[in-house]
Amino acid sequence: MKLTLSVIKADIGGFVGHSSVHKEVVEKVREIAEDGKDRGIIRDVSILVCGDDIALVMTHTKGIDSSDVHELAWNAFKEGTEVAKKMKMYGAGQDLLADAFSGNVKGMGPGVAEMEFEERKSEPVVIFFADKTSPSAWNLPLYEIFADPMNTAGLVIDPSMHNGFIFDVMDVYTGMGIQLKAPEELYDLLVFIGATSRYVIRCIYRKSDGEIAASASTQRLSLMAGRYVGKDDPVLIVRAQSGFPAVGEILEPFARPWLVEGWMRGSHTGPLMPVPFRNAKPTRFDGPPRVIAAGYQITDGYLIGPSDLFDDPAFDEARRECNNIADILRRQGIFEPHRLPPEEMEYTTLPKVLEKLKDRFKLVEVKK
Repeated sequence: MKLTLSVIKADIGGFVGHSSVHKEVVEKVREIAEDGKDRGIIRDVSILVCGDDIALVMTHTKGIDSSDVHELAWNAFKEGTEVAKKMKMYGAGQDLLADAFSGNVKGMGPGVAEMEFEERKSEPVVIFFADKTSPSAWNLPLYEIFADPMNTAGLVIDPSMHNGFIFDVMDVYTGMGIQLKAPEELYDLLVFIGATSRYVIRCIYRKSDGEIAASASTQRLSLMAGRYVGKDDPVLIVRAQSGFPAVGEILEPFARPWLVEGWMRGSHTGPLMPVPFRNAKPTRFDGPPRVIAAGYQITDGYLIGPSDLFDDPAFDEARRECNNIADILRRQGIFEPHRLPPEEMEYTTLPKVLEKLKDRFKLVEVKK
């Protein structure tokens, strides 16, 4: 029997501002999701919160893109939005771009990561959930986890991983995709995934047998809505152990900070800070961007967990470095490179300011 693991997230209202989610909103989402479990739509469900976003972690046997499962998530977020609106939470329902469900939440605002597989003898998975950043935040760690032997020793010493992995890369502007093999097409892969404003890793498969190893949300809210409605705040599923990277190899990239786009108003570059669940509340300049890691043991389709994997002093140095990097970037204020380049600012609120001033531009020099 094939099992489906679906992670669907949405921002349906912030408490206070964009920093967290009120417990009554979370409980309403949980209530609707648990009702779906009782009615047999899903086998199990767990709720994660990162910043002002909520994620439903669900197991079921209905396959990827199941209308029933997606509708359950949609209804849970809609009901949670009603609670958020009554409490006048900020941006209530901002990730719900449609008035009614239409068969699949993809393209309707929520972010989705799903995978289908036969449950192994032991099935550990890690679910990463980030706030104040975009889907491209996963490009660097996924490269290190599945293609860099300096990070993942199993690529060298584990025969089941030695042949490498296939990266499914998507162009978020065109919806087109390409599959590239590592290690033999590594340089070609880096051409694309290094361009984080355009290309994102969608899925990763084990080359030896095509078994899925990782799945990430790729939805870009601004491209769906045609305007800035908040950053995308992506989710990522990674299977661990027994032919896949070990949990420690999966977490290792997060021990060294890197820069991602997002942060304040979705318009700034900032360090991605790995935090325990209790610290997933970005407040300094609405940041810096945060990421949590939830470990689950899947047993007969049920979720045992989550284990708070970043609740470990081994990541204290990464958090300290993030704060130091944040200090340096904040010194730039509204100046680039802290503020995103013009091509990315096109999808924020800046165009409204430029539109107001466009008639005041005068020709000062004739180009030759």
